[in-house]
Amino acid sequence: MTLKNGSKSHAFSGGPYVMGVVNVTPDSFSDGGNFSNYNKAIEHGLRLVQEGAHILDIGGESTRPGAQAIDVEEEIERIRPVLEGLKGRAPWISVDTRNAKTMEVALKYGANAINDISGLSYDSRSVFVASEAQVPVFVMHMQGVPASMQKNPIYNNVISDIYEWFSQRLKFFEMNRIERKWIVIDPGIGFGKTVEHNLLIIRNIKKFNDFGVPILLGVSRKSFIGALSQGEPPSERISGSLSAALWGLSQGVQIFRVHDVKETIQAFKVFQAIQSSPESGM
Repeated sequence: MTLKNGSKSHAFSGGPYVMGVVNVTPDSFSDGGNFSNYNKAIEHGLRLVQEGAHILDIGGESTRPGAQAIDVEEEIERIRPVLEGLKGRAPWISVDTRNAKTMEVALKYGANAINDISGLSYDSRSVFVASEAQVPVFVMHMQGVPASMQKNPIYNNVISDIYEWFSQRLKFFEMNRIERKWIVIDPGIGFGKTVEHNLLIIRNIKKFNDFGVPILLGVSRKSFIGALSQGEPPSERISGSLSAALWGLSQGVQIFRVHDVKETIQAFKVFQAIQSSPESGM
């Protein structure tokens, strides 16, 4: 997959890349704190790498709808031993945080990328941390904060509003010496969006290729899948997750944040084999 601006210098040119989720939290929506013990989290991360994950995304603060912010020191305490255990064991390790101090500690202990649900806007120091570090930054759009983001999300036009937000953030990053070769944009499925908002974003995801930077799509096990089906719990939303991811792949998305790495990679391989096969075998 080639970026629209033709850049080959971006850390994530080409693709697709699969980002495996490692939640070191007791209250994650998707895995119910299964990996809040750091030894289990390390084992889980290594398993995801073995299954083919290109990126491990390690987070110590739950950002599910309704989640409350936690103390930064607690967040750091959760992820530091996991980072130490996984350092150098994956091509990329991103720290999933909106706190500048957590970013700094994570980069010291083995992370080489930043994933911020607030797009470096929650903590005013985070943009300076990112600028100094010169590492990939996954910039997500979110309306509101996790504690209240799903209460009544409203947009004039969800695609245009998010597009304009990214335009402004990219200008801001340029002013603060964060080059586009480090930026990945994520429209933030489920973060201050209704089911219809999510569908519109996924349906029109190709529009965000205009920025000439990679797109990250995070649909894995999210609540809109259950809402569109039979209300299945997160662990039973794999099929819906794959359906949305495959659509994203067909639209030029380069990076996918997933819980089910092995299944996603298998689906991508079959899809790409079908896509690249001759039109006629006659």
